[in-house]
Amino acid sequence: MIPFVAALAQGGTAAVWGAAGACVLALAPAGARWLRVAQREHYIPDACSRFAIRWWTIEPINLLLAVLALVGVVLSGIWPLVALATAGVALIGPVHLSIRGRTSPLVLTRRLKVLAAVWLVLQSAVVAIGAAVGAAAPFAAAGLVAAPAIVDLALYITAPVERRLSEHFVVAAAERLRRVSPTIVAITGSYGKTSTKNHVAHLLTGTKTVVATPASFNNRGGLARSVNEHLAEGTEVFVAEMGTYGPGEIRDLCSWCPPSISVLTAIGPVHLERFGSEDAILKAKSEITEGASVVVVNADDDRLASLGAVLGASEGGPTVIRCSAVDDGADVCVLRDGTALTIVAGDRRVKTTLPEASGVQPTNLACAVAVALHLGVELDVIARRICDMPSVANRLTTGTAASGVFVVDDTFNSNPAGARAALALLAAAPRDGRRVVVTPGMIELGGRQAEENELFAQTAADLATDLVVVGRTNRRALLRAAPRDRPVVVANTRQEAVAWVRGHLGARDAVLYENDLPDHYP
Repeated sequence: MIPFVAALAQGGTAAVWGAAGACVLALAPAGARWLRVAQREHYIPDACSRFAIRWWTIEPINLLLAVLALVGVVLSGIWPLVALATAGVALIGPVHLSIRGRTSPLVLTRRLKVLAAVWLVLQSAVVAIGAAVGAAAPFAAAGLVAAPAIVDLALYITAPVERRLSEHFVVAAAERLRRVSPTIVAITGSYGKTSTKNHVAHLLTGTKTVVATPASFNNRGGLARSVNEHLAEGTEVFVAEMGTYGPGEIRDLCSWCPPSISVLTAIGPVHLERFGSEDAILKAKSEITEGASVVVVNADDDRLASLGAVLGASEGGPTVIRCSAVDDGADVCVLRDGTALTIVAGDRRVKTTLPEASGVQPTNLACAVAVALHLGVELDVIARRICDMPSVANRLTTGTAASGVFVVDDTFNSNPAGARAALALLAAAPRDGRRVVVTPGMIELGGRQAEENELFAQTAADLATDLVVVGRTNRRALLRAAPRDRPVVVANTRQEAVAWVRGHLGARDAVLYENDLPDHYP
């Protein structure tokens, strides 16, 4: 053992291979971290690199470790043992990014195993090249630092393979749709997709045999799986939620799942970091209208109102149904006063009532009513169905905890419009005690993220007595705008935030949980 240590100190062959070997061993925890990020981000190429930049720069300790790792890469060409610093950093960092995960553990699916195998081949190639040119230690260290980027490269390589592997599921789904021949209702939007889909399915049930895509199965694989597993013979209406991370994705979905009725709920800055502008988001979302005979739009959204006008004026274009929550001159309007609703459709007005804690947004409901009316459901029937409209879990739902605290649950939300609605619900809470906002802030807003979170914190300050900031992703922006004369609590995890709420609030108090982030976010 002593001669080996002496050789390492002298920087000989043993030092080179010892340092390179340490970097190779450190790939295990590094790989687990970044492969988990890839899985949680739906295997989107470039996600790991983006998250790596966030994690390594989010707080001083991680930035210091990143510098140390890079120094190890640079100096290991001269002193191989310095690469051990890079290996050490990979073992412990980024700090707070869990290997196993608390809220979103790594799941060893077939796709992940394939991705991990390709990633290991690429990492091995880096080490092999280093050994071939006589620089095993610096190459191994550099490969370790570049692990997130190499995972992204593996994602690019495996993407066409995965698409080909999934093709037979898509072909089977397309064939089942042709055979069953339901009326297809496709729904998209920056937000409101899932709620509107659930509303449509509920309003049609009892009049039509209806199947809706479960949860948020709104991409190619999820949609094909929904058809193959749930679309039974005799289904009259299939309600499909369609999401997109870029141009062409919705057009691809509609090529084999062609909608007769297309619904656009809203255009907002969600996924703005990918699209670059809300106009680009509108263009991608509007692919859902191509080939549809009926297009339902939320006319309270200026961009969708303009799109509806263009579509309606086009020769041979679709029938456009304008929906609103404020304009009773629209084709369908849902006016809300507390739990009381007035539905206006043409020259007919019908009053109905929402369940107390449903969290239903009038514009989403108006779009659903328009679909139901077009498919032949009577307005009186729709009004009765609304009376027992189920809530959409974690989206503006309310309830009372065992402690007596009034809870507004909006944890599946991450957009400015929804956040404002949630704050209004908190302000109207039937409590005269403390009003607390618990939030990690909003994400995927591109260059507007800091601004929107600051605005949210400022608005929250006008309505809430306390602000609890969760995590590090938006901490700076939220704290910048937080009031200096009000209590502000900083929690590293949602579990810490919930524990604080349970320890400090009682029956006279109310709390809003606005958004929740899985723990692969800083």
